[in-house]
Amino acid sequence: MRIATFNINGVNTRLSNLKVWLEDTRPDVICLQELKASTSSFPETALRDLGYHSVWVGEARWNGVAIASRHGMPVVTRRSLPGDAKDTQSRYVEAAVEGVLIACLYLPNGNPRPGPKFDYKLAWFDWLLTHARGLLKLDAPVVLAGDFNVVPTDADIYDPRSWITNALLQPEPRASFAQLLAEGWTDALAERYPHDPQWTFWAYLRKAWERDAGLRIDHLLLNDAAATRLTDAGVDREVRGQPGASDHAPVWIELR
Repeated sequence: MRIATFNINGVNTRLSNLKVWLEDTRPDVICLQELKASTSSFPETALRDLGYHSVWVGEARWNGVAIASRHGMPVVTRRSLPGDAKDTQSRYVEAAVEGVLIACLYLPNGNPRPGPKFDYKLAWFDWLLTHARGLLKLDAPVVLAGDFNVVPTDADIYDPRSWITNALLQPEPRASFAQLLAEGWTDALAERYPHDPQWTFWAYLRKAWERDAGLRIDHLLLNDAAATRLTDAGVDREVRGQPGASDHAPVWIELR
């Protein structure tokens, strides 16, 4: 089973890019983030025409997450992350596909910092840590997939000096990500490329794509039951170079 995650940065704006990639690669499950589409404007029919059944949580202009499957309708288990009932941002959806529980998440960016956006990022990460502990204990394979908006280490960015004040590189979110790994989650891309970090994001500014000035912020984390089935992982980086592309590239894993 191939499971991919892709921050599409506007699902309707980049629908043609998404279609080309799906037709070329045919992942079994795709997790999308930053839909920037209300619940009613998600392109469900267009994805169904490609053979995908979708579940999603939309939000006009910002955020939004979706899980689409070629193996029937995903069975939704959650449409929000537990932690704060007053939090209305659409950043989490969780569903089962073919016996694998998949959580699609879009963690807050946190900029500018210091300030309320960075505080919200840290709070959201705490909610994720708490919920993930329960998922980690499940006997079924579990995948946490999405844009975590954290560069785990200085090796996961082309040059940390130019991003040193950015929320993606701060000690607190890095510590939260490291805690996920310490508690038992496997970072699939790092497992596959331990000495050759793979970029997943290239900013639109300063010709970052042309200079290969990338970052690794899109991750697939696996519990033990999923990690033992991992056979491969990678980044479809050529998607980032297409006209009108998202500033992220799709990241994928293969599970036996």
